[in-house]
Amino acid sequence: MKTLLRLVFFLLLLALGLGVYAYYNVLGPEVVPASAGAVVVEIPTGSSYEEVVDILNEQGLIPDAQSFGLLAERMNYRKEPMRSGRFEIPAGSTLLDMIRLLRNGPRSPVQVVLTTEREPINVAAKAARFIEPDSQAIAQLLQDELFIDSLGYTKETLMTLFIPNTYELYWNSSPRDFVARMQKEHDNFWNQNGRLAKAAAMDLTPAEVYTLASIVEKETLQNSEKKRMAGVYYNRIKKGMLLQADPTAVFATRDFNTPRVTNYHLSIDSPYNTYKYAGLPPGPIAMSSISSIDAVLNLEDHDYLYFCAKGDGTGFHNFAKSLAQHNRNAAIYRANLRKRGKR
Repeated sequence: MKTLLRLVFFLLLLALGLGVYAYYNVLGPEVVPASAGAVVVEIPTGSSYEEVVDILNEQGLIPDAQSFGLLAERMNYRKEPMRSGRFEIPAGSTLLDMIRLLRNGPRSPVQVVLTTEREPINVAAKAARFIEPDSQAIAQLLQDELFIDSLGYTKETLMTLFIPNTYELYWNSSPRDFVARMQKEHDNFWNQNGRLAKAAAMDLTPAEVYTLASIVEKETLQNSEKKRMAGVYYNRIKKGMLLQADPTAVFATRDFNTPRVTNYHLSIDSPYNTYKYAGLPPGPIAMSSISSIDAVLNLEDHDYLYFCAKGDGTGFHNFAKSLAQHNRNAAIYRANLRKRGKR
């Protein structure tokens, strides 16, 4: 009887010891202190269990390796490859909480910010700042002509796919996931606010509207004059006049750092040079902002055919209906530059 009591007492002590161990090493201790902020963990696609352990160790999230290993096995977390993604471990999380989150909890999204990038390679570089794939992997997809064709674009019109905005994606989105999301957002954009109908009324495709908007984008930083400037170019298109847009000549030469447009730029033989070729260039010369796209779709109905920078440092332009008036505006521009010591 005494032996049985001793055995029962021993088993109780053992159970108590295991319980205390489990509490202090698994359930009790916080891997992220309640007093601290959440910790973000990024687990790359295709990671092994050992690689995940290294990532968690580097961030001080495994206080006891043995407890983590046992719990990972018990909770069926250890798999090959491990679940990838970006995870936000809340303050006050225990080891058990963390493993549950990494195993089947929600991934934490990232905000992908696209502004007016110049070319697809620049879009790739920008996107790679926010999601897992590197810029080379994204750029490679954006340069795959078979893939581009499958989307209904050409290498010249591909930039019309991208609408500058902030998009929520998962960090481990693949390059194809990224492009698919951009296609969805592109379609949503054009199906809103009567944009498709407005483009059709102008006898322009969405890609042509975007291309014209990209020229307006590079001509002025002043949103208030974009509709008037778009009207100038649209009037020229209707009359069959050369657009003579300086930014297209700069794009043709890829001389993006030039401080001023010279005869070198204006004489380059390229379908993008609107000083040599009538109509719109084959595609946009940059990503166009929403304000520029909507400026084209809602352009001013007027008789202006010319515009010239004021040269007074405001960034605004003077508009003209005749070449004689335009020449006077050009003289004002030069005089203002001299006043400011710019020439």
